[in-house]
Parts: sequence; structure tokens; C-alpha cells
Amino acid sequence: MSPATPKSLLPIGEIASRAGLSVPAVRYYESRNLISSERTAGNKRVFRRYTLRRLAVIAAGQRVGLTLAEIADALAELPSDRAPTQDDWHQLSTHWALLVARRIRQLEKLQGSLDDCIGCGCLSLKKCSLFNPQDEAAAEGPGSRWVRRSLESNDGEEARG
Repeated sequence: MSPATPKSLLPIGEIASRAGLSVPAVRYYESRNLISSERTAGNKRVFRRYTLRRLAVIAAGQRVGLTLAEIADALAELPSDRAPTQDDWHQLSTHWALLVARRIRQLEKLQGSLDDCIGCGCLSLKKCSLFNPQDEAAAEGPGSRWVRRSLESNDGEEARG
């Protein structure tokens, strides 16, 4: 990492303001290793100017619905000592487009389930795949059998102890 000049370092308040974030949000991103800071002699956080670009990438990822873990994975592929380039962005956005397309397919499938459920209107605990997906206890009848059974076995153990 090249030596920083005072002009290339921004205090946390300025980086937050310029990125449209709160100071706690900047600290949180740093705690998640999405960005990094340096410390002054007075132990104050300062950030290299290119951190603004990394924060822009984080914001873009969040806007398209990515989790911070997915964004962190992407940022881990970038050099940490410079701003992301257009080539870096192209690589990220190509991968992110695949993630978004997969989410769209999942949501369309969910929408189909929702349409079926609204059409049927049953919200049956026994057969509704949206309201009660893969219900293993339905065959045993209504009620919270597994919870009740678990509580009864615990009561028996306490009585014995």
C-alpha cells in the first residue's frame, strides 16, 4: 500500500457523509471486513479515498438484493489497495446478474404457489404447500403433537431427577 497523503485520507464522518451513510453503518461495514481503515496518531479512523468506490459497490449490491455475505465474497475478489475498476465492476456485475436471475426464478415459483393458494383459498394445515410446506406432523392429526410430546418427556425427566 502506498503512503497516504493527508488529502487521500478521509475521516469517518466525511466518508459516511459522502457515501450517504451513517457513521455506525461505516463502522459496521468495517467490522464485516467490507472496507478497512487506518488509524491516526490520535487513534482516529481514517479511510483511503478509494473506500468511497467500495461503498458504492456495497450500495449497488444491496440495491439488487444481495446479502452482505454475497457482497463480501465479491469484494474479497478485488484488490484491497485501490478503487474497483470498470473491468472489476464488469466481473462483479456479471456474477451478480446470475444471482439476481436465480432469485427471480425462485420468486416466480413462489408467486405460482401463492396464486394456487389464493385460487384454492383453503390454507389447510394438512395440504397447503405455501402455508404449511412439507408438514411431517400432519399425518398424526391436528395440534402441536411434537411440542407436547417433548414437554411431556421433559416433565417426566424432571419428576425422576
